[in-house]
Amino acid sequence: MKVRHPAVAGSWYAGTPQALRTQLEGCFTHTLGPGKLPRVADKEIRNIVGLVCPHAGYVYSGPVAAHAYYQLAMNGKPDVIAIFSPNHTGRGSALALMNEGVWRTPMGDVEIDAETANKILHESRIVDVDEAAHAFEHSIELQLPFLQYLYGSAFKFVPISFLIQDLESSREVGRATAKALSGKNSLVIASTDMTHYEPQERAERKDKAAISAALKLDEEQYYSAVESYGISTCGYGPVIAAITAAKLLDAEKAELLCYKTSGDVTGDLSAVVGYASIAFMKS
Repeated sequence: MKVRHPAVAGSWYAGTPQALRTQLEGCFTHTLGPGKLPRVADKEIRNIVGLVCPHAGYVYSGPVAAHAYYQLAMNGKPDVIAIFSPNHTGRGSALALMNEGVWRTPMGDVEIDAETANKILHESRIVDVDEAAHAFEHSIELQLPFLQYLYGSAFKFVPISFLIQDLESSREVGRATAKALSGKNSLVIASTDMTHYEPQERAERKDKAAISAALKLDEEQYYSAVESYGISTCGYGPVIAAITAAKLLDAEKAELLCYKTSGDVTGDLSAVVGYASIAFMKS
């Protein structure tokens, strides 16, 4: 069995099971987080079909990510989750998934849903199977402990990494994923941070333009905002794919769950990174 070992455990997040669980609980109870621990609804997902979540070290973005996972917990339990991420390392294929094996974190193993992954490959002309793209990439890995905290090992997932993030390629991945997830108790997650290393006021202004487009479920306007304002968000392709997939999976509305920056955590407002949690929902 193929095992994708953790790349950033012990640095970006705690490296032992108990320390990681304590850290995750600290994200939920943090003053910038939901303020309390989640309670998982024992039912299939009700109306959330997609999420946008940040992926910095938990000390910086964990409380913002916790807002998304808090809402997800109340919404129910998905069986399969497609997680879209940017490719920060430059390794591997332009659009790459893994279609077998497990991903390991300090909290255990998460199984890849081979059936769904292979369906995405069948539906898309541009996605490849490439483990190299995922070997050292942190942005999907950082979502898994939150999901394991909520659901243990009672879900499967498909990791998809975006080295190219143009509008049409991202839309194609979204369409293929929606077809693969159709009729399933499923969820898509886009892993991204927002503006990087700009003053707080400027970062907030830029990020507001992108978030506004995402809340309209308008992936073309979202892409235009990123281009027009020069927003240094790392995962705009994954967000475009998530919006595209969510609409095909009957999402009709979106909600901003939380927006903060690293400056809100550290107090240094001179060069911040923006973090947003967004939910895409059926009516």
